[in-house]
Amino acid sequence: MIKQSKKQMLMLAAIASIGLSAPSAFAQVNDVVVAGKGEIPYVIDARNVVARSGTGLCWRTGYWSPAAASTALAGDLPVGCACDKDIVPADKCTVKAAAAAPAPKPTADKVKLSADALFDFDKAVLKAEGKAKLDQLAAQAKSLKLEVILAVGHTDRLGSNAYNQRLSERRAAAVKTYLVSKGVDANRVYTEGKGETQPVTGNKCDKVGGRAAQISCLQPDRRVEVEVIGSK
Repeated sequence: MIKQSKKQMLMLAAIASIGLSAPSAFAQVNDVVVAGKGEIPYVIDARNVVARSGTGLCWRTGYWSPAAASTALAGDLPVGCACDKDIVPADKCTVKAAAAAPAPKPTADKVKLSADALFDFDKAVLKAEGKAKLDQLAAQAKSLKLEVILAVGHTDRLGSNAYNQRLSERRAAAVKTYLVSKGVDANRVYTEGKGETQPVTGNKCDKVGGRAAQISCLQPDRRVEVEVIGSK
């Protein structure tokens, strides 16, 4: 009788041990909250949480199938990823990274400004009309994520090569100084003088007589080309 009582006590202790350990194991399993509508292949409670057994297994319904476990969602992933991860394909149980936003496309606007509109003839001091045109460029630059502004000065062929080179450089520098005064970063503005080396009139003024007529004919050569490069 004593031996039998001891066996019964050991069995009761084992049962009690199992009873105590089961809730502990269950507590370590995270709740699986089912989202969406349609047939749910697992038993859920009023909170839309999947019901589990004492050992943490999800209770299946009569609607359960591998396909249903792979399509019903719990958050961003199929509910089967938590309940039957050995059945649901692994690629379906990985949250895909959001596609990176496309990089902004750079824009480049090249503006050819008549030097006569910016400066008096043979001068490098900006006129009021010229300042107004550059104000528009400065405003355009501020609306962009500015990369660079290129200002290139050109002259006509009247005068010596050396003089025209210096004049084209001074005019490009005057454009930069004004743009910087309007808030454009000086490190973003680059200048260059081309002198008379890149005329746009070709030879159409070769037979034009008289200085005044030559000056008028060669007007398109006197220009400052400003290129604004940035992204919106």
